[in-house]
Amino acid sequence: MKDGFIKTAACTPDIKVADCVYNRQSIEAAAKEAAGAGAKLIVFPELCLTGYTCQDLFWQPRMTDAAKDELLALADATKDLDALIFVGLPFEAGRKLYNVSAALCRGHVLALIPKTYLPSYNEFYEGRHFAPVDRRVTHVTLGKEEVPFGTDIIFSCASVPALTVACEICEDLWVPCPPSIRHAEAGATVIVNLSASDEAAGKDAYRRDLVSGQSARLVCGYVYACAGDGESTTDLVFGGHNIIAENGTVLAESPRFKNGTVYTELDVSRLVSERRRMTTYPKCSDDGYTVIPFDLRTEETVLTRRFSPRPFVPGGKEDRDRRCDEILTMQAKGLEKRLRHTGCGSAVIGISGGLDSTLALLVTARAFDLCGLRRENIIAVTMPCFGTTDRTYGNACRLSESVGATLKNIPISDAVRLHFRDIGQSEDVRDVTYENSQARERTQVLMDTANKTGGLVIGTGDLSELALGWATYNGDHMSMYAVNVSVPKTLVRYLVGYYADTCGSEDLSKTLYDILDTPVSPELLPPEDGVISQKTEDLVGPYELHDFFLYYMLRAGFSPKKIYRLACRAFEGEYAPNVILHWLRVFLKRFFAQQFKRSCLPDGPKVGSVAVSPRGDLRMPSDACARIWLDELDGIE
Repeated sequence: MKDGFIKTAACTPDIKVADCVYNRQSIEAAAKEAAGAGAKLIVFPELCLTGYTCQDLFWQPRMTDAAKDELLALADATKDLDALIFVGLPFEAGRKLYNVSAALCRGHVLALIPKTYLPSYNEFYEGRHFAPVDRRVTHVTLGKEEVPFGTDIIFSCASVPALTVACEICEDLWVPCPPSIRHAEAGATVIVNLSASDEAAGKDAYRRDLVSGQSARLVCGYVYACAGDGESTTDLVFGGHNIIAENGTVLAESPRFKNGTVYTELDVSRLVSERRRMTTYPKCSDDGYTVIPFDLRTEETVLTRRFSPRPFVPGGKEDRDRRCDEILTMQAKGLEKRLRHTGCGSAVIGISGGLDSTLALLVTARAFDLCGLRRENIIAVTMPCFGTTDRTYGNACRLSESVGATLKNIPISDAVRLHFRDIGQSEDVRDVTYENSQARERTQVLMDTANKTGGLVIGTGDLSELALGWATYNGDHMSMYAVNVSVPKTLVRYLVGYYADTCGSEDLSKTLYDILDTPVSPELLPPEDGVISQKTEDLVGPYELHDFFLYYMLRAGFSPKKIYRLACRAFEGEYAPNVILHWLRVFLKRFFAQQFKRSCLPDGPKVGSVAVSPRGDLRMPSDACARIWLDELDGIE
């Protein structure tokens, strides 16, 4: 429960049709096993105390009475479990029979939630046995207690305010306007669904899409528990297809045709944060709802869900390739529009032989193709100086020629030395002035070259560099259109790699792979024995860590402690916790201190879910203080 994580379980128990005692014992055992595994929210299938396929046996008072008795027995048997449990059964109220979900916690039945939509088509005949219900919450007698009965009920956890749970049952999800919509508008962050969806060829994919889509639409956690083996196979087969999703992502899913339990942790604090930042998400209003409090012990949730160490990069190759092609196209389309609008027939790019300028050149070539412009009007400028190595210079030249750009070689050493003389800078002093003078001289060359050719200077800096402020103000920080401005460094690699795999040119592919194999460096300090001496990641830290920090700070709104916790899990075996903590501190200090550079960024296309444009995603004062973020990390060793 620490950091907003709630362990959830979707269980399909072994049952026997109409044997309420056996079913209660099976549910009880599964609930105790799930609670023992740390689950705080445990969901069982629709009508599982009796079995969904009882048909006209639902009319038998003996069975419905037995179901009620076994519900009370189950509540008593689970009174020591630290969990909110949902279980399905038929329940008679006002001389009508209802298909309900019972919510249990610490020995009490907190409420009964009836199913809203009763299917009576194809293989379903629920309208034959069960009565429809209105939204009004009333009370019914169960044992010695009066229990709330109705659909508009939310269960609110006292110890975790972000955990608010509501329930719908099977068909309720499949209709045009599911009850879960108004539940979420009333403040529910987690929806549970007790289901008895039978199997048919291809239905599992549709079911998965329904669950994941509803969790995305409502920005909620969705726990779906489905009936399985043990139900009657007179006409149907049930697969026990359990699914747990969070905001559009399926976190856990069971194999079909095998009863069991799936577990994962829902991050309810992130769901609350997502809703808060979405100005179009309805204001929470629980008018007309009955809010039922419950409580759980506050303890740290052991995390089992996976957190990708590269959240900007899709995991599967097929998805990754599709994403790379999409992003390259978006970058190129952005530049295409700017070229057409300005009437510029040329573009000027500083080519270093590094990843970022390589990506910018590839994007520009694609944009020129879209515009019908000749690639020879792309002016690729190499500007060797004190730190340039033969490897990067050679790659820059070969890359430009392979793409079909016009290569211009403009050494800047003499110009920088003249500038050093003018400002009284010793060439032997390798300080920030020494480095930035080179970067600004390069930018001046590019800008003036663009003036001569009537072109645009294409920016090469990426999102990760901007987050860290690893750019020279009014040097490589500045351009006329910045195509990489929202592409993180970890993704730049994959974009260049994808281009190498798909370009169809052996020479270009070979050059791109050598660039990918070259250490990231601004090359502003002289090489040692002809090899790059200034490696960016030795100075500011691993970009894969910084991209992880950036994603979870800006996209998810996580606190530094939570980011540290997730990073330790995601990079376990790669980086020691103390190393992660060190670079997280560096990230926070630089992120806040360098905002002034992001406050005056040139235009560039947003291509992903995180961007730092002052006109778009990040409206941040340049003089904001990082103290409270850094203070939260005090005491961590």
